[in-house]
Amino acid sequence: MKYKRILLKLSGEALMGNRQYGIDPERLAEYAKDIKQITSLGVEVAIVIGGGNIFRGVAGASNGMDRVQGDHMGMLATVINGLALQSALEDTNVPTRLQSAIKINEVAEPFIRRKAMRHLEKGRVVIFGGGTGNPYFTTDSAAVLRAIEIEADVILKGTRVDGIYNTDPEKDAAAVKFDSISFEDVLRKGLKVMDTTAFTLSQENKLPIIVFDMNKKGNLLKVISGENIGTKVNL
Repeated sequence: MKYKRILLKLSGEALMGNRQYGIDPERLAEYAKDIKQITSLGVEVAIVIGGGNIFRGVAGASNGMDRVQGDHMGMLATVINGLALQSALEDTNVPTRLQSAIKINEVAEPFIRRKAMRHLEKGRVVIFGGGTGNPYFTTDSAAVLRAIEIEADVILKGTRVDGIYNTDPEKDAAAVKFDSISFEDVLRKGLKVMDTTAFTLSQENKLPIIVFDMNKKGNLLKVISGENIGTKVNL
């Protein structure tokens, strides 16, 4: 395997499958099987999931809700998604730990860096919930922060699109896909890979990002194996 320790970033929307909101059990089971496949090969896996399938703080704020309150609701949504993924993974006999940046001790361990790394070394999948624990920071920022803290080799951003394009491929049939691109070119071209805070943090710490289609069976294993899947962002 090309990567020994990874951080997999999943959007909350990815868990919806073909639904309008919530969690699709079939999609969850598919993800669990793909993750089990790579853990069985000795890859250490940490995961950050968004909460957009349940609640998005920015959307709440745009409708008049207090932004801080909305972001806290979003953090709780990521914990719900983390619990769902934990259950799906354990159904496939993958040992899992859920750690939360906000104190919710009845359902998740508090985030402790050394403990998280120890879990990974023992072959457990670690799911990080609760974002960074602070409002105004996205789960993209949480993913990059946790990846740096646990010394991950790469961030794998699993989406429903098979990489980074010069325009939105879902709106423009002539969109051109990049096989690889530098951090500088992403910023210069104004491409939306992650929010600016997360992306800059990744760049400063020389942490590569691979954007790929998580919904295509076998893609996760192909990325881990070093195949040219999706788009790689590096220095």
